[in-house]
Amino acid sequence: MNQLPSALVSTEWLAEHGNAPGLAILDASYHLPAAGRDAAAEFAAGHIPGARLLGLASLFDAGSSVPYAVPTPDQLAARLGLLGVSRDHAIVLYDDSAIRTAARAWFLLNAAGWENVAILDGGLEKWRAEGRAMEAGEAHAAPVAPPRLHPLKGVRTKAEMIENLESDREQVIDARSADRVYGTGIDPVHGLPMGRIPGARNLPFTDLFNADGTYKSTEEIRTAFEGAGLDMTRPIVGTCGSGVTASVLLFALHLIGERDTALYDGSWSEWGADPTTPKAQGPEI
Repeated sequence: MNQLPSALVSTEWLAEHGNAPGLAILDASYHLPAAGRDAAAEFAAGHIPGARLLGLASLFDAGSSVPYAVPTPDQLAARLGLLGVSRDHAIVLYDDSAIRTAARAWFLLNAAGWENVAILDGGLEKWRAEGRAMEAGEAHAAPVAPPRLHPLKGVRTKAEMIENLESDREQVIDARSADRVYGTGIDPVHGLPMGRIPGARNLPFTDLFNADGTYKSTEEIRTAFEGAGLDMTRPIVGTCGSGVTASVLLFALHLIGERDTALYDGSWSEWGADPTTPKAQGPEI
């Protein structure tokens, strides 16, 4: 498989090229506990033909103090090797998740230097709605040697975010819903007080999608970020609850050609739980 046409591929394109040699289709579905869904069971019940289950829920660095920390390059490489994905594969990611987790997988791969990777626009929901072929059962691919990956770039620590409060070098954009960012009660997802990193702007990740689950146009995406108060000439760090939906913002920024971006790994689950970190709460004044 040669270079993918773009970072976002259509269902039509995947239906035509899904069997191409050197193309790996990975189901990157992951669900919050409250959703009561089992990604592995749903994959076995039906998935895009030829797809392999990435197992995103378990793809994190358990040795880190950061909740749901990004995996180490070795951990990510080991998972890919187990799925039979070698370094010369092109990868198409999709999900069937309300929190658009294919973007999290895209971020991890892109941050590790895997450039030939794309997201299926509209995900499994659009694929099914169009009546396209499905396949049941577990996927079995012959394992290969773990591909060589770079140290993950564009990942910010809590210490770096604290330093940024003073330097204001990078703008911070929060992908959570406005009620969680500007509210004063308890966050229903992580059980922490609602709030935000001081100075953070807000752009709910859901604002970047059309009704059918496809990404909005590049013009609409740029307008959304500018409407959130960002200066598109300056660096941007995405944050959210645990580093998942912030990846949607980073992918959307990638679509409009913005590359000076990063992810705050710990996000609110780390920042909000630390009594020493400064926090802003309530509506902006």
